[in-house]
Amino acid sequence: MLLFRTLVLLGLLVALVCFAFYVAAGDRRYLRWGWVVLKWALLAGLGFFAVLIAERML
Repeated sequence: MLLFRTLVLLGLLVALVCFAFYVAAGDRRYLRWGWVVLKWALLAGLGFFAVLIAERML
C-alpha cells in the first residue's frame, strides 16, 4: 500500500520536474516526457483507488 502511494507521488513529482525543465529550457522534449509521466501516474492512482474501493465492497 505504501509502495503504491510512493510510486504515484514520485510519478507526479517527476512530471512536475519535467514541466519545470520545459519552462526553464524551452525544450519540447521535457513537455512530452512530463505528459507521459503524468498520464501513467494518474492511471496508477486510479488503479490504486479502484483496488481500495473493491476492498471496501467485498
